[in-house]
Amino acid sequence: MDEQDFTSTMTKGDAQKLRRSRTGAAASIMPRLTLQGDRLGTGDFNEEDVETPDQTEVFQQVIAIIRWGVLGLLIILATPPIVDNGDDVLSTLLLGFLALTVTRHARPIRFDQRIACDIAILIEIAMSVASIALTGLWHSPLAVSLTVPIIVAGFARGYIYAVRVALIATLVPTAFQLSETGLEVEPLQRIAQWAVILVVVGLIAGQTRRITGEAGRQRSLAMNRMERLTDANSLLYSLHRVAQTLPASLDLSDVLDTTMGRLRSLFDYDTMALLVFDETDASWQVMRSEGTSLPLRLGPTMLPNPLKTAIAQNRLVDMANLPAARTIGLSENSGSGLYTTLTARGQIIGLLAIESATPGNYDERTVQMLNGFVDPVALAVDNARWFGRLRTMGADEERTRIARDLHDRIGQSMAFLAFELDRVIKHHGEGKDIGVPLDQLQTDVRNVIREIRDTLSDLRTDVSDGKGLQDTIADFAERLTDRSGITFTVEIEAAERLPIMQERELWRIAQEAMVNVERHADATEATVRWTLDGESSVLEVIDNGRGFTIGESGRVDSYGLVGMRERAASVGASMEVMSTPGGGTTIRCALAPEAQKRAA
Repeated sequence: MDEQDFTSTMTKGDAQKLRRSRTGAAASIMPRLTLQGDRLGTGDFNEEDVETPDQTEVFQQVIAIIRWGVLGLLIILATPPIVDNGDDVLSTLLLGFLALTVTRHARPIRFDQRIACDIAILIEIAMSVASIALTGLWHSPLAVSLTVPIIVAGFARGYIYAVRVALIATLVPTAFQLSETGLEVEPLQRIAQWAVILVVVGLIAGQTRRITGEAGRQRSLAMNRMERLTDANSLLYSLHRVAQTLPASLDLSDVLDTTMGRLRSLFDYDTMALLVFDETDASWQVMRSEGTSLPLRLGPTMLPNPLKTAIAQNRLVDMANLPAARTIGLSENSGSGLYTTLTARGQIIGLLAIESATPGNYDERTVQMLNGFVDPVALAVDNARWFGRLRTMGADEERTRIARDLHDRIGQSMAFLAFELDRVIKHHGEGKDIGVPLDQLQTDVRNVIREIRDTLSDLRTDVSDGKGLQDTIADFAERLTDRSGITFTVEIEAAERLPIMQERELWRIAQEAMVNVERHADATEATVRWTLDGESSVLEVIDNGRGFTIGESGRVDSYGLVGMRERAASVGASMEVMSTPGGGTTIRCALAPEAQKRAA
């Protein structure tokens, strides 16, 4: 990974963190607001309602349409009386509703302060009630204007609040109506009709608010899930790119061996120990030690006192004279020692101690050198441990592959031996001579033992820091030639190496293809070609076997091509399978130029 790629990756990471922080803040606020809205919808008011944001913000466009629609209906209903009777009062009131609609369109009611919003609703209801009282009460063409404040109330605070507003809006005109007409049937029927209409309008508005709120919650949950998936996708992509460009093995044992080699070359000590913290039981595992007989695991109280001090202070502790301090380190014979913590991700993940039999053996320069030594060691150890955990997650795939190899080779051979043994026993029971069958059985057993050894050797064969892809392929091809009789020719044109993670995946592809030639191709010759230069990286396995029809049912899965394609995709490579019946097979895997560039 070059500096530019690293910078762009960090920028993306910062953007992801910023987006997560914003999303997290929004997620923490939205549930509280939604719950408050539900309480408002059921009429449960409290002091928190005063500080809630505008409850009708999402409905403002709908409210504006309803206002203009109701105004249009008022104009339609009021026009005949105005034209026929020249009703100036009705004309004036209609102009008032026009002015109210224009005002509310420009400055909608914001339901973020309870008292002010209640007053605004009451003002609209009062205007509608006064208009109705002046133009015929429930016979007035302006009666439909009462639906607007009721709908707004339902959108703002739920159906119970809307029903309350509807009942208040109904009671005042009803009182005037009953004072004029008394308990006559026709006026009572009209009062009941309008009461039902207004209550139903309030219920519909409140239920619409509830449905919209639920849809908003579901949308918020969906967006949160999508955000988490996006973050996971970005993280996995970054991990994939990093894994492709790792310069060395992340095996914990390799890291510790390298660390010990550097420690011996830089520091003079008689006793040393490197411990790693195990979160599962809060113990310290002794990973490497020299000159001391520490147990494999140490509890927190079993650590030497200087290490306890290093943990408590989270820094390097210099014990210049252990006997004078009446303190025992890793060994009773130690005279001086340096003890420090290994810190990664802001946590103590390990301990390192070196001791000398001579008091005062370590000067200030050695202390500074060890301080500079432990930081990269801690990071390398922590990376190796996490990589080991990630690798464990892929163990199922490897177990499946091993089980398939054992079944394809050893399982069938063992079944054959069992069959032959049954046949020998049967001949012995019939009194027949079993000398020749026993000799053959002995030969078969030796062949199976050889197959077991070959299989185990194949499973253990891998690319390492000291053994590159070309050497691994060459050794494996020689072994296949000896045991199968197929002539494997290896052609290598590579002056450099790829990162080890890429080489390991390409090796597994080559191994699978070569084993397929041995088991299934009926070939007499095969060529393995590996080319690596500044422009291309190509791996080819070519045989002169019987071939097969591309896409033939059962062939792709049984020959492991699916796994080979997955491995190729994991390192950014493309893979081609070219084969015809009787014309042999060619497996070609080419590393994408941009992937090779990242590797470089």
